[in-house]
Amino acid sequence: MTLVLAVDGGNSKTDVALVDADGRLLAAVRGQTTSHQQVGGDAGMQRLSGLVAKAYAAAGVRGAERADVGVYCLAGADTPSDVRGLTGRLAAGGFARTDLLRNDTFAALRAGTDRGWGVVVICGQGVNAAGVAPDGRTARLDALGEISGDWGGATDVGWEGLAAAVRARDGRGARTVLERTVPGYFGLATPRALTMAMYHGRISERRIGELSPVVFGAATQGDEAARAIVDRLADEVVAMAGAMIRRLRLTRSDPEVVLGGGVFRTPDEAFRARIEAGVQAVARRARLVRSKAPPVAGAALLGLDEVGGATADPAVGAKVRAALASWDAKAIDATPDGG
Repeated sequence: MTLVLAVDGGNSKTDVALVDADGRLLAAVRGQTTSHQQVGGDAGMQRLSGLVAKAYAAAGVRGAERADVGVYCLAGADTPSDVRGLTGRLAAGGFARTDLLRNDTFAALRAGTDRGWGVVVICGQGVNAAGVAPDGRTARLDALGEISGDWGGATDVGWEGLAAAVRARDGRGARTVLERTVPGYFGLATPRALTMAMYHGRISERRIGELSPVVFGAATQGDEAARAIVDRLADEVVAMAGAMIRRLRLTRSDPEVVLGGGVFRTPDEAFRARIEAGVQAVARRARLVRSKAPPVAGAALLGLDEVGGATADPAVGAKVRAALASWDAKAIDATPDGG
């Protein structure tokens, strides 16, 4: 039986799945991050080994039997040195007969499109973008944070929301409902109370991304300061997608632009409309797609593409996406902070 081992290794969690050639989901497990940037190379591979073993056991795979191809879409597969180090560690792990290493953005792209090409913008805690042309050419951002010019995602939206609240209250900015709703999210009365709680360590700065829905909520209610933050994020999404479209010379084509990551779950229609208008100003026939399947489904489909020597049948893709979307909805996130 042909088997594909699919791994989506993000900065907060790792998903591992096993599928067969017909797109049948045999097993799926979720665990903590295996990113070498977060926990180190040895610890990351040790965690991944445990998750792979758990998936194989759940699928009833015993002994020396292994998947025909393992697809590892990993956060931190950024630079040539990252790729070399990860490739060596994966080979030593012996998880599959053939290994295919990709940055995690490419899993999100394949999860959202049946074409096997297009553009993806990730907007979770941070941001990233990548693209694949019909002829296989690829483009990707470095996505290393401030040192690579990045802005966006829940973390930056949260910081901007807090800043707007503080500046409004102390007279440096326009009045905004964020003065009330931002500290209110943490059960506090004033922006300064939240600032002091963070300063003294009573509330971790790592939680700042939790304020993103608060900012979006204020924007949908007509708050100008919140809308300005959301508009800035929309424009940054357009800038990233536009960069990929131009670099891959797709401006006259009809690329699907896949939107992946938790921020895009917002019901804010004005946010989506601004992105759509901006993207179509770059490529008139471009179409936005909100991915409903977890990225590990994209990793699985990349493996099926590799096994079959061509883009997997859309019916198989639909089966993989549906099965893993259902699993994802029920899965218990094993990360300490909820991922």
